[in-house]
Amino acid sequence: MRRTRTRFAPSPTGFLHIGGLRTALFSYLFARHEGGDLLLRIEDTDRARYVEGAVDDIIESLKWIGIKWDEGPDRGGPYGPYLQSERKEHYRVHAHRLIDTGHAYKCFCSPQRLKALREEKKDQGEASSYDRHCRYLSAEEVHNRERAGDSYVIRLKVPEAGATTFEDAIRGIIKTDNAILDDMILLKSDGFPTYHLANVVDDHLMNITHVIRGDEWISSTPRHMLLYQAFGWDPPVFAHVPVILAQGGGKLSKRHGATMVREFRQSGYLGEALLNFISLLGWSLDDKTELFTMSDLVKYFDLKKVNKAPAVFSYEKLDWFNGVYIRKKSIPELYELVFPYFIAEGIIREDEIIQHKEYILKIIPLIQERMKLLSDAPRLARFFFDQHYSSPDAHALIPKKHTTRDARTILEHAIAALESIERFDEQVLENTFRGLIESLGLKTGPVFMTLRVAITGTTVSPGLFETMNVLGKNRVLSRLNRALETIRDFDESPGNGT
Repeated sequence: MRRTRTRFAPSPTGFLHIGGLRTALFSYLFARHEGGDLLLRIEDTDRARYVEGAVDDIIESLKWIGIKWDEGPDRGGPYGPYLQSERKEHYRVHAHRLIDTGHAYKCFCSPQRLKALREEKKDQGEASSYDRHCRYLSAEEVHNRERAGDSYVIRLKVPEAGATTFEDAIRGIIKTDNAILDDMILLKSDGFPTYHLANVVDDHLMNITHVIRGDEWISSTPRHMLLYQAFGWDPPVFAHVPVILAQGGGKLSKRHGATMVREFRQSGYLGEALLNFISLLGWSLDDKTELFTMSDLVKYFDLKKVNKAPAVFSYEKLDWFNGVYIRKKSIPELYELVFPYFIAEGIIREDEIIQHKEYILKIIPLIQERMKLLSDAPRLARFFFDQHYSSPDAHALIPKKHTTRDARTILEHAIAALESIERFDEQVLENTFRGLIESLGLKTGPVFMTLRVAITGTTVSPGLFETMNVLGKNRVLSRLNRALETIRDFDESPGNGT
């Protein structure tokens, strides 16, 4: 039995997309489940579309999600180099080997001729494909064209009859008539290979046993099978995973939200939450289990459980997963994750981190339950910092179906009660205010609403007594007094009788 070897082979023509991450994850899980290896290969032969920084982004995104590879451009390995741009000689040698064995040929057709051919076929309502003009050139004609210095590409001689069949590990038998396949280019005139040649040569030379990729590559697989046959090599097992669609159908795109892994990371998603979520895009263990660690996934992953149907990307479900994993974090862990967002949002300055650390550590337990994203933390914690606290207007301080006098009474008695408290903690605060409510003859809701708005500037906040405890006695009294002053000014304004 050959050792299982899978690969993730992205093209650095952009930053890592969520679909690519899912492919990398499935390749990793399968390799680890089978006790095999995963290698990372960068397919960077499309120099015109190369994006600076894309390779670093791919590597960092995979590491962030927890995917580890055994061989790759950053760590080497026995089958390197792992950048296709550094493997040009391999492709040149193999392309010419196919010419020598009669499976490929040199094509001298100019770009102008090919453009005219495409336009002609379009006018005739035919599929755009090469007409095999150079396939039947004599050896002498080829020799003369080369001597004349004419540039050429190398094309595969696709059989003109019959069919090419392969068995997909997810979709079963897939059969394609050779008549619909054109003589694809293997090696371009600049010496760089096309995706098809480089992909097949490298998968063979690197001993890849299983190719797991998106189902957009199904149409390319017959061509790859023909290349394996031409070389006389055994093909790997192919498994094409379902496409990821947006809710409501259609391709997932920026108009739906984040699509690049870096965007999810910057938005405040946790790597383990995104990992759990994407593992369920096209795969499931059963109809009830949703939470998986990486070790769980390695243990249970099975290609037979990968669905054929498209997977639907739900941002709401991802947010739910993220909230679950945020609540699993310890307070010190969550502090390390959120303080960069406090700085980015201007809640604190970078030189104030040490000064505010203990205070933020007290705030985090109060907002942890309400966080869906790490980036929610500054918004939820803003009112804890005086420079970001917004003093409410009088209307916000007056409970519904109550009067200005009621609000004033609540604030005056609350200030008096707090000033008399010696031990300022949650239990004492709760006992004090519940006794106050009873003595005022008011209901709990209106009293707590006025106090909450006065202290936090908002109607929605963590528990009132926990919040007061973290803010501290002086800050709470200061805000209550400001609120009382607002109510008095409003009460004394013309037309605002009690």
